[in-house]
Amino acid sequence: MIAFSPAPALTDWPVRFPTPFDRRAVHPLAQRAATELRETVHARYAAAWRLYEPGQGKMFGVLVVADANGTIGYLRGFSGMMNGRWNVDGWVPPAFDSALRDMVWIPGEAEMLDFAARRAALLASIPHDNDAPDARRVLAAVRALDDTRTTRSRTLMAQIQDSYHFANARGEGRALRALFAPAEPPAGAGDCAAPKLLAQAFRLGLQPLALAEFWMGAPSATGDRRDGVFYAACRGKCFPILTHMLEGLPADPPPLFGAAAIPASEPAAVYEDEYLLVVNKPSGLLTVPGRSAALQDCVVSRLRQRYPEATGPLIVHRLDLDTSGLLLVAKQLDTAKALQRLFSLREVHKLYVAWLDGEVAGEQGRIALPLRPDIDDRPRNIVCHEFGKPADTEWRLLARADGRTKVQFTPHTGRSHQLRVHAAHPQGLDAPIVGDRLYGHTAPDDDARLLLHAERLAFVHPVTGAQVVAEQSAPF
Repeated sequence: MIAFSPAPALTDWPVRFPTPFDRRAVHPLAQRAATELRETVHARYAAAWRLYEPGQGKMFGVLVVADANGTIGYLRGFSGMMNGRWNVDGWVPPAFDSALRDMVWIPGEAEMLDFAARRAALLASIPHDNDAPDARRVLAAVRALDDTRTTRSRTLMAQIQDSYHFANARGEGRALRALFAPAEPPAGAGDCAAPKLLAQAFRLGLQPLALAEFWMGAPSATGDRRDGVFYAACRGKCFPILTHMLEGLPADPPPLFGAAAIPASEPAAVYEDEYLLVVNKPSGLLTVPGRSAALQDCVVSRLRQRYPEATGPLIVHRLDLDTSGLLLVAKQLDTAKALQRLFSLREVHKLYVAWLDGEVAGEQGRIALPLRPDIDDRPRNIVCHEFGKPADTEWRLLARADGRTKVQFTPHTGRSHQLRVHAAHPQGLDAPIVGDRLYGHTAPDDDARLLLHAERLAFVHPVTGAQVVAEQSAPF
């Protein structure tokens, strides 16, 4: 433990453990520890670890703890390995049993290398004529070897995961695979900074008080992690583990976004006829129900009550929970199908307005960065040139003021969080939308909203053939 000097007053200690799943909940003592750690890393480690070289950035973490004598300080950790090493002096060790893991990993790695060598030898023996009987036999042998390797790799991974066990504040231990059952644990589960820090605190008999994770160094390969920014613990890899580890501590619950009280009059209609309507969705109201039973209030459920005779899905496209603006709604199934066809043909024209946190150079431009869901940290989306789907955004400058930039967005595709990621990404505008709790450089205040609004929808009415243009100015 690295003791605070000077020691904070007892009145400054956290009363409850802040949830690690809300980046707005970083306690001041965790911020202090993070500042000290950043200074230490810059002075002693950053150059050797090449943190600011492309692709070398890393997630770090601090855990504020107290010992039995009332001394308060913090533990420090990093996600995964550092320069190919799990153990670095002065940093918390990995969460797995090293001896048990080595019993599987060392021979398993040799086995995988042998598979690779055998595969290379087979490929080298293929005759030039790929249609020759010998060539077909070799290719069949390669496919069989690949299948065997995949099966063996899964077995080895399960055995490696069996070397991870996590205690909670009550001293109750659970195996990694049991925490994710019946699903399989995702790759890297248990290796993030947060579970490593808590595991070490429990080993040493220290009382966990507050946690913070932050990025240092060059942006991540996907561009969604930035130097000096605090991030919430990932839900895909860490939620089951940390939920278990925090049991027995007086801890705050994870945030439930989408459960805010919204006036019953919302969403208000901007355009309506017997076939369809356009409504103005407020920020904070879901478009469709969430997975939780507490997240059933949404645009769809409200419109079902208003239009009990309506058929079909009603909603033909979506807006993020945090985004406000115009939504197109169909009253009949046939109309819904026709509108969905217009969307698929990109014949529904949408305009958004947003304030960005930063000064954007230029007057206009176009962003083409492919996107996919971050499977380890939903609902975030990330740029991925290998597996992402094409995403195309046009932007135009509207105003500049006080270090912020107001822009108009015209999305030419409809990927989830497209405008938010394209605004924040270094290869996009490098300026996140103000109030963005997922992609912003800082966590927004509790009462702050995302300054993104869908202000215009234009399309040809699928029944009447008339041009429909709906507009609703942004409330900011």
